[in-house]
Amino acid sequence: MQNVSFEEVVERIVEADPRYHADAYDFLREALDYTQQHIVNDLPSEVPRHVTGQQLLQGIRDLALRQFGPMTMTVLDAWGIRRCEDFGDIVFNLVEHRFLRKRDEDRREDFQGGYDFEEVFVLPFLPSSRRQTRQNQPAPRVE
Repeated sequence: MQNVSFEEVVERIVEADPRYHADAYDFLREALDYTQQHIVNDLPSEVPRHVTGQQLLQGIRDLALRQFGPMTMTVLDAWGIRRCEDFGDIVFNLVEHRFLRKRDEDRREDFQGGYDFEEVFVLPFLPSSRRQTRQNQPAPRVE
C-alpha cells in the first residue's frame, strides 16, 4: 500500500468538506505537536503520549496566541474556525482519513464548550477601559 502525505490527505478532506481551509489542518498538526511537547510532556509519563480534546484545545489556544497575537480571531475566521467544536471536526476529519488515531473514549463532544473565542482571543488585547465595557455587556441573543 502506498503512503499518502499529509498534504494529500488534507487535499482530499478539503475537497470532501470545504468548511475549513487547508491551513487550518496544518495549524492543527502543529498545535498537536506543540501540545505533546509543552502540555502533555509536563504530565506524568504516559506511553504513547495521548492528547485529550481539552489538552489539545489548551495547546491550540497557547500556540495561536503566540503565533498570531491580536490577529488570532481574524486568522481562525479566515480558515472557517469560529468555535472549539470546529477544531473537533478537523481532528475527526483527520481520524476518518486515518491520519490521526483515536481512543475509544475520544469523541467530538470533547471539544464542546472549551472556551469562548472572543474572551480568549480578543479581550486580552483590548485596552482595559474597553475590556471592562465588553465584559459587562449582556451576551448577544441567539434567535
